[in-house]
Amino acid sequence: MMAGELVLAAVATLLASLLALVLSHFLPLLLNPKAPKGSFGWPLLGETLRFLTPHASNTLGGFLEDHCSRYGQVFKSHLFCTPTVVSCDQDLNHFILQNEERLFQCSYPRPIHGILGKSSMLVVLGEDHKRLRNLALALVTSTKLKPSYLGDIEKIALHVVGAWRRLDDGGGVRVVAFCEEARKFAFSVIVKQVLGLSPEEPVTARILEDFLAFMKGLISFPLYIPGTPYAKAVQARERISNTVKGIIEERRSAGSCNKGDYLDVLLSSNELSDEEKVSFVLDSLLGGYETTSLLISMVVYFLGQSAQDLDLVKREHDSIRSNKGKEECLTSEDYKKMEYTQQVINEALRCGNIVKFVHRKALKDVKYKEYLIPSGWKVLPVFSAVHLNPSLHGNAQQFQPCRWEGTSQGTSKRFTPFGGGPRLCPGSELAKVEAAFFLHHLVLNYRWRIDGDDIPMAYPYVEFQRGLPIEIEPTSPES
Repeated sequence: MMAGELVLAAVATLLASLLALVLSHFLPLLLNPKAPKGSFGWPLLGETLRFLTPHASNTLGGFLEDHCSRYGQVFKSHLFCTPTVVSCDQDLNHFILQNEERLFQCSYPRPIHGILGKSSMLVVLGEDHKRLRNLALALVTSTKLKPSYLGDIEKIALHVVGAWRRLDDGGGVRVVAFCEEARKFAFSVIVKQVLGLSPEEPVTARILEDFLAFMKGLISFPLYIPGTPYAKAVQARERISNTVKGIIEERRSAGSCNKGDYLDVLLSSNELSDEEKVSFVLDSLLGGYETTSLLISMVVYFLGQSAQDLDLVKREHDSIRSNKGKEECLTSEDYKKMEYTQQVINEALRCGNIVKFVHRKALKDVKYKEYLIPSGWKVLPVFSAVHLNPSLHGNAQQFQPCRWEGTSQGTSKRFTPFGGGPRLCPGSELAKVEAAFFLHHLVLNYRWRIDGDDIPMAYPYVEFQRGLPIEIEPTSPES
């Protein structure tokens, strides 16, 4: 009898839990009848798995195509365990980004905080974010056209592409995993700029090893069990933090700060705590590594599909190089002459969609045109949907750099590759400079073609499944 009562009690508890789960999932639908049309999917999971289904990054993916055709460009869903309004509308996206901290607030899933840290510029809010971003903008502004920075980019680019000449399978064919090479270049540039470290120093290799573990965990299932990618990422962040703290102490003990890197500026600032300084360094490494390397890979991928555009880029860089001495370095004036290269970079950003969407949350009930966004709901402005909208970009599925000729090359309602509003990526211009300088030495020294089939896939983070292997052939004798 006692056992039977226990079983009944267990069943009743289970049923009550399931009922509570169902009610908590569907109750927002009943309480907010004026929210946009849409569907919530199954309790707990909602529609998250369908939303995150991998697809080519130059397409919307099945989930968005289906929901936009059924409900329109703005619809409700249940994603990341919360009621959500998804916006594929350029005007609403712009409205959301421009009303940061007034009507909407950055709201990344809690596990992201566990990896990035509570002081990361990506997750802090309000005045804390404004203070950190203003510092980042000041550093970027003082850096981007500094001769020493441009010289570092060129030196590292020459080192990376020069090493390929020593690769040979015996038949004259050289194959490189381009994504890995682009990451090597981007990491070497950013670690030099932020910490004043050269690629040859042992501490650089140690940071890179931990950083790779950090990146794998950032995009993994958030389960903190020893041995999982997420747990390894949290531990890797702690090791990177300790390494950076050690470098800070060495600088302070030396009593002088004259390397001219970001860390010098951070150490001279009294506005940031040591924890914020360490987080700022990690944020800088993250932004300068993954975004820049992926941008360069996108450019190489799309140019590999278009011989005509590649020829135009090569002619532009031939012209720039013909007016310079053999060993003369590129300058800020040379960068300004790379007009078609800039068009190619913008088109690679539009087609490749490195940042598909961002996470926001409504701080109050928001009425925008015919849409009501309920207070507390997650809001996802989807940039890729705007970039690939044929009514905004003719032949949107086609890679056509010439569409940017004579137009503003910056962020607009229909082009937000680095976000927008108060959270616009402060280092976006640096990524373009580095991509342009790397491309300069690539097109002047090599021909290439993609080895086999490989396309950029959105998971929703973007990745080339095979690492973008390319066959390269030198076009000029080694200098």
